[in-house]
Amino acid sequence: MQLDDRIVGDVTVVTVAGELTLNKSGDLVLKDKIVSLLQQGRRRLVLAVGGVSYVDSWGLGQLLQVQTAVTKGGGALKLANPDKRLRDLLGFAKLLSIFDIHESEAAAIASFDGHKT
Repeated sequence: MQLDDRIVGDVTVVTVAGELTLNKSGDLVLKDKIVSLLQQGRRRLVLAVGGVSYVDSWGLGQLLQVQTAVTKGGGALKLANPDKRLRDLLGFAKLLSIFDIHESEAAAIASFDGHKT
């Protein structure tokens, strides 16, 4: 798994690429990255997941941990550009209602307008 982040206005976009699995990412790299951003005062976060090629149950758990960490940290997290496979997986796991999902990174960033975080 590869992570890159950049700031767009007052929103931090974290781009995730590769496999989000226990075998490929045996530690909590994604969660650690998000917690670090929260500690830096970044509260508006977009997780751009269009480059994620595969997610296993551990990866779903990590996404859920990230969502929980952001919520507890007083922030807001949006998922951007999930492919059909990831959307279906979130649906099967009954997690669609947990995440604020947008079709594109631009739509996710724009969705923060009018929301204080």
